[in-house]
Amino acid sequence: MTQELIDLRNSILEERYEDALAIIDELEGMSKQAILRNIESFLVRILIHLLKNQVEKRLTNSWVASISDSLLQIKKLNLKDNKTSYYIK
Repeated sequence: MTQELIDLRNSILEERYEDALAIIDELEGMSKQAILRNIESFLVRILIHLLKNQVEKRLTNSWVASISDSLLQIKKLNLKDNKTSYYIK
């Protein structure tokens, strides 16, 4: 991402605003992909604990805590900066 920031700075200084906007769009896309990967990892964690629960017919306190934490993290990550829309509906 460092190279993208350097390119963005140079584009702005050289008044190549179309290029600067394209770089910003690319950075936003990279950010969204990172957020979606994080959400995916929390979903996998939840799924693993739920599968363990099905197989072992028990639910430990640590699993409950992990599931609860994962749900909270997903809610936090999924809410966009504008606080009115979500990455995943």
